[in-house]
Amino acid sequence: MDLKDYILDVQDFPIKGVTFKDITPLLNNVNAFKYAVDQMAEYVKQKKANVVVAPEARGFLFASAVAYVAGVRFALIRKPGKLPREVIDVEYELEYGKNHIQIHKEDLKESDNVVIIDDVLATGGTIHAIIKLIEQCKAKINGIVFLADISFLHDKDLFSEFDINCLIKY
Repeated sequence: MDLKDYILDVQDFPIKGVTFKDITPLLNNVNAFKYAVDQMAEYVKQKKANVVVAPEARGFLFASAVAYVAGVRFALIRKPGKLPREVIDVEYELEYGKNHIQIHKEDLKESDNVVIIDDVLATGGTIHAIIKLIEQCKAKINGIVFLADISFLHDKDLFSEFDINCLIKY
């Protein structure tokens, strides 16, 4: 199945000059969504992960389904103020400032083998921050899986120290 058939380009969104990759048609197609989740779940199983992590919000759309299919735990990566218990916090740089992401302190253990899941790899800033969170938890990153890689937005060697799987490449 060619998942690109279910991703629409939306010109000038969210700002003029940006071509946004709209994944909602894929989410709205039972067969395409199932195929994407099954491919990601197979990767998680191959990497022998026992937990997946994903950033809000679109990463959650895939990660919870993948965790269910793969039979593994799902740990949430959230923006500040969204998690009710003690957190580990990482600050990271954006093109226009700084942001923070957090994970519950007890959600990852040193013995965990983790796969990071997200919808789109663009510049990689959020994933760098997630890697720092996982490293602070002393868990092992077994792989990273994306629905789509927009390769012209980042260096080709980005995350070369990790095993990366992208279902779609642009």
